[in-house]
This record gives sequence, structure tokens and C-alpha cells, in this order.
Amino acid sequence: MVEFFTTTNLGIALMILGQCLLVLLPLFIALAFLMYGDRKIWAAVQMRKGPNIVGAFGLLQSFADFIKYIVKEVVVPAGADKFVFYLAPMITFVMATIAWVAIPWNDGWVISDLNVAILYIFAISSLEVYGVIMGGWASNSKYPFLGALRSAAQMISYEVSIGLIIIGVIISSGSMNFGDIVAAQDGRFGIFSWYWIPHFPMVVLFFVSALAETNRPPFDLPEAESELVAGYQVEYSSTPFLLFMMGELMAVVLMCALISLMFFGGWLSPIPGLPDGIFWMILKMGFFFFIFSMVKAITPRYRYDQLMRIGWKVFLPLSLAWVVLVAFFAQFGAFGGAYARWAIGG
Repeated sequence: MVEFFTTTNLGIALMILGQCLLVLLPLFIALAFLMYGDRKIWAAVQMRKGPNIVGAFGLLQSFADFIKYIVKEVVVPAGADKFVFYLAPMITFVMATIAWVAIPWNDGWVISDLNVAILYIFAISSLEVYGVIMGGWASNSKYPFLGALRSAAQMISYEVSIGLIIIGVIISSGSMNFGDIVAAQDGRFGIFSWYWIPHFPMVVLFFVSALAETNRPPFDLPEAESELVAGYQVEYSSTPFLLFMMGELMAVVLMCALISLMFFGGWLSPIPGLPDGIFWMILKMGFFFFIFSMVKAITPRYRYDQLMRIGWKVFLPLSLAWVVLVAFFAQFGAFGGAYARWAIGG
């Protein structure tokens, strides 16, 4: 039986399919409860009850919404390009899904242990903008098109900052493999050995850039209700809208995973002596999703010109300067080699 799954083409294909389902099915179920948690957090901040009717404490509300989206009629505008109209949400959803093949949950627990995993993730996240542009254009309406242009400009602008911040982590760890990056943070001081200390300024910039990259408040300008009536999603309903929504939420969770892996030790225990494992990875991702939700609840929306000014005039110069500083620190072994873990590891 073992030889069947390791030597035959059919066995290998079944093994890969099983691994994908093992990651994606729990992830999809988690999305429902994360959406529930997002609503509850927002409601608690605003002193409301939030979902509390469907199921115990409203726990099944997300599943009820899912069924509602599935059974509703799909409405396509008369002048829309139907093929592109349907293709756009699929691109957004598929790109957000296939990025998870390179995300490790524990040491060796990854579908594809790529040496260039960060480059793969960055390339996939960059392609998600095409789904937004296609959705806005195919709707044959000025408001979705304007929202799509806004979203494309926003996503591209903050991808530049995210890329430069990632370069700093790559310089420190000497690798683009997530396993190596986590291993570089494995020190005898536990939480104080992780990259959030030497790269602290970039942790803040990465988090804010992730908010803008995923169109989360206070940077949800493409979907600003007071201006664009949901932006590029105006003409979408039922299942296509659900795919857009799931794609965006999965992108948020992916950003939580990236922050955990690159700056907070991934599956490493924060306290020396406690065993490492997937529990710590999930706990860290949940914590950062909570921060995402809190930002949504307590911060006012920015103007679009303010958003773009921050991206190009503040974040880009700072992240570029940080790359130069990290390269200098790594080359000369500054701060006890904190910025050159690859040298310490051999």
C-alpha cells in the first residue's frame, strides 16, 4: 500500500489530493467561524449583540449565510461580458486558495516545501488583482470599474512595500523557505529570539500594508459604501459574490500566517521548554486575525489620497531604507548577529 502511494502516478496524485483536502477543508470551516468572530468582535466594540439567533450563540450564522448565497439567483447585468464576469471571482478565489500549498503548519507539515516559497506566495498574491480588475470591467458599469481601478492601484502600491519588507527577512534568514525562516528564529530565549524584535519597525509596516493589500478597514476604499456602493462587487450576487468574499477572507488569513511565520516564530513555542507545534501556529494566526478585526472596529476610513500618499511617500522609502540597513547589519554582524542568522546557523 505504501509503495502504491509513493511510486505510482495514481497513488501520488491521490496523496497530493488528500494533502490538499486535509489543509483546505479545515481552512474553509475555519473561515465560517472567523467570519462569525469578526462580526462578534465588531458588535462587542459597538455594544451590540451581533449574530445570536442561528445556532447556539449564533455559531451557525455563517453557515446560514453560505446556504443563502448558494440558493439565491445569480443576476448578470444585461451588458456584461458573461465569461469574464464569471471568471473574475473564480480567479480571486483560486489564487487565494492555491497560495496555501506553500504555508507550513508545523515542521515539515506543508503540501509543497518550496525553496522559493516566499517568492511563490508573493507572485500568487500579486495575481489576485486581476480578478478584481476583471470583475469591475466585466460588469459594464462605471461604479464597479472605478472601484476596480482604485483597488488595483491600492493593491499594487502596497505590494511594493510588502515585497521590500520581505527582502529584509530573507537577508536575515538567508533563505526564502518558510521552514528555514522559522528555524532561524529558534533560539534559547524563546519569544525574544524571534524576528519581531530586530525587525520591529517593519512588523508595523507589514501589518498596515496587509490591511491595505486585502482591502480591510480602514483601507477598504474600493468598497466604500458612501462613495462607490461596494466598488467592483456592485453587480455581483449569490455564488460569485460569495467567491469574492471567501477570496478576500482567505487573503486576510494568509497575511496572518505570513506575519506569524516571518516575525513571530511560526510553530515555535514562546517559552523555552514548552513543546513546539501546530497549536502555536494556529494561536498566533488567531491573535493576528483578532487584531485585524479590532482595527476594523475602531479606526475611521482614510481618504483615498491619504492612502496612496502613505504607501508611496512613507512606506516605500522606509521599507527601502530598512533593506539597506538590514543588509549593512547582516554584512558586518551588528547586534551580535541578530540580522544574520544564516551566518550563525553555519
